[in-house]
Amino acid sequence: MLITKDSSIMEVLQSKPYSREIFVKHGMHCIDCLGSEFESIEMGARSHEINLELLLKELNELD
Repeated sequence: MLITKDSSIMEVLQSKPYSREIFVKHGMHCIDCLGSEFESIEMGARSHEINLELLLKELNELD
């Protein structure tokens, strides 16, 4: 699965369980909140002032 800025946070968490560690590492501690079901990675990164390109790179490196 290719993760893009438009992928939902929840979709990524469900398909790649270790992605949780990457989100937390980048400061996205609210991945258990209701917004994670509807927010795209881009929206979450923007709201937490996270480098989107670096986050996507690390998420896509996961097996």
